[in-house]
Amino acid sequence: MSDHNSQSSRIKLLNEQIVGCRLCPRLVEWREAIGAARKKAYSDCEYWAKPVPVFGDFEADRLIVGLAPAAHGGNRTGRMFTGDRSGDWIFRALHKVGLANQASSTHVGDGLELRGALIAATAHCAPPANKLLPDEIAACSRHLKQVLELRVWRSILCLGGIAWGNVFRQNGLKTPKFSHCATARLGSGTLVVGSYHPSQQNTFTGKLTESMLDEAVRLFANA
Repeated sequence: MSDHNSQSSRIKLLNEQIVGCRLCPRLVEWREAIGAARKKAYSDCEYWAKPVPVFGDFEADRLIVGLAPAAHGGNRTGRMFTGDRSGDWIFRALHKVGLANQASSTHVGDGLELRGALIAATAHCAPPANKLLPDEIAACSRHLKQVLELRVWRSILCLGGIAWGNVFRQNGLKTPKFSHCATARLGSGTLVVGSYHPSQQNTFTGKLTESMLDEAVRLFANA
């Protein structure tokens, strides 16, 4: 088996482990309750309501680390950043640099493909009020650690300070100060780029603009 096939098999196995995970009772209860109640706008949708797996190009050498799926985004569609406003921002930016074949994603099966990039998360379940507890981050970090150890990544884009800190902790390093477009390197030479998360809280208030996210993604893509 080639190295690429072996690593793809490892990601597939990891995704099976992620989807079957029930380690965090609060998150399990929340994601399933949201899936049962549903949002009025999506009342005719069958929610995924399970941990959302790693998504993208399994042979990629660039990694994106987000926070957690949105309750009515990834938790509904079953794919990272799919079906929510944050995804509109990140896929638009990735499309501009050639890492995504289209600029938006509304549902699984809409044709979206990533080229040279893989998306993981700090936590794979949607949390209440978009707030993760420390023990939930710690529990889910076992999945991120496996992703980080797959290969020497050319670059890692961290969406938000929590993802930024987690990446350095999983590599046994002191966390550098986080800011938008902050850069640092892991011991392997991997370039780590920080970006404000494209959450509605940040994009609606202007804390993160389209040009700001584009700049961070360009740093990540051009490493």
